[in-house]
Amino acid sequence: MGGWRDCFDPTGARHGIPTFPWRTAPDGYATYRQLRARGLRPGGQPVAAQLMRPRRHRGPLVAYLYRVDLARPVRPMTPGKRAALAKANRARRTCPTCRRDAGYVIPTTLGTCVPCAD
Repeated sequence: MGGWRDCFDPTGARHGIPTFPWRTAPDGYATYRQLRARGLRPGGQPVAAQLMRPRRHRGPLVAYLYRVDLARPVRPMTPGKRAALAKANRARRTCPTCRRDAGYVIPTTLGTCVPCAD
């Protein structure tokens, strides 16, 4: 990737899907996070386009875009989903050594709570 010119491919001839430089997405497209902020989800649609930003000494930074008109509303949180999420978060806070709730997510670099790691 040489620069901004390489990031402009609105027909998708070079990259396979329409490609635009960073912050120049056409109206009607949004990233996953932008959809979530609007209360939407991609809903099974394929990636419609992408944004690219060149970086020095590495490959380009890419953000995938979805069509807003094909997006669906986010599914509501059910009691079962809420319970499963609470259980998973509780497991991330439980120290495998002392079996206590640390009150924070156990760092994966330590593998245990801070008092047990010391």
